[in-house]
Amino acid sequence: MNWNEVIGQKDICQQLEQRIEEGKVPHAILLCGPRGCGKMAVAMAMASHLITSTHTTDKQQQEAMLREWNHPDLTFSYPTIKLPSMSSEHKPVSNDFAKDWSTFIQQGPYFSIEQWMTQIGAANQQAIITAGESDELTRKLSLKSSQGGYKVAIIWMAERMNQECANKILKILEEPPQQTVFILVSEEPDKLLETIRSRTQRIVLPQIQEEDIREALISRRGLDEEVARRIARIAHGNWLKALETLDSDSENRQFFDMFTTLMRLAYMRNIKELKHWTDNIYTFGREKQRRFLSYMTNMIRENFVYNFHIPELNYMTQEEEDFSKNFAKFINESNVIEFSEMIERARRDIGQNANAKVVFYDLALQTIVLILRK
Repeated sequence: MNWNEVIGQKDICQQLEQRIEEGKVPHAILLCGPRGCGKMAVAMAMASHLITSTHTTDKQQQEAMLREWNHPDLTFSYPTIKLPSMSSEHKPVSNDFAKDWSTFIQQGPYFSIEQWMTQIGAANQQAIITAGESDELTRKLSLKSSQGGYKVAIIWMAERMNQECANKILKILEEPPQQTVFILVSEEPDKLLETIRSRTQRIVLPQIQEEDIREALISRRGLDEEVARRIARIAHGNWLKALETLDSDSENRQFFDMFTTLMRLAYMRNIKELKHWTDNIYTFGREKQRRFLSYMTNMIRENFVYNFHIPELNYMTQEEEDFSKNFAKFINESNVIEFSEMIERARRDIGQNANAKVVFYDLALQTIVLILRK
């Protein structure tokens, strides 16, 4: 993978490329930043450059293996789930899902945890990186480089390491194997152990520039200028959001329907149908439920800002904007803070495995009170 396959982030890419050329690569890097900014793309490009520039054998051979992401000196670690076929003693590891992962990343370097969960058929489970993964990583990295250069370990969604795994990874970072570079990729680095953060060089990726997204939509997706401009603005620096907006059958559209239904039923005080709404969202699974709550938070914010009548402050699809023309007046100074706090509590409760039906039915009932507040 080449640096030019990364959308935007030119300064970061140039900085990392220069470090590699000068031989000043730290043994552990923490790439963090908001969703859709291209952290994994940068990690994969850096890994490719490290391996091809330091291995002593045929460069074309190295590049061929990297195109398939099966180079022996490149290791991926990522969140996994417990499958029904696994024994009670087994701790899931990345190797258990190697075929799924290979298929997944060959589709491109831009993807989300939600897409990965769909790939492996996860339902209500929350994907984590287990202690078994840290043991497997230690074993792999104890081997010598097969081609005489760097070994690279990419830990995707590193904040999902459980406590036991994190403690073991910390030990590896304290005494890293020779000629090994760790690249930790994280959307929520504050959830990592402080001792892990202190042993990595933190590089924060900003949101992708709107112009870079617009150009990528035109060159990679064949969109015309005006459509690309609008989608790039809505994306708000998030390439994944841009791609979701392109897909009319996307999860974003489903969330929009769920949000508008909730607000209409709450306004009508239709308790019976709100119960059906709760039953429907219960089928989503916990990861998707949390994503819906994040979408809900964003829509509350957008509708509150819509009342200021300053178009450049809003980032909505045309469909969302059409709904907000009549709905925005119901989100105001008297309820916007309580709405946000209510949703955040629900998101926290779902993350702590609370009963989802109870959480969402309570949210629906509270919405009745808030939406009718003047």
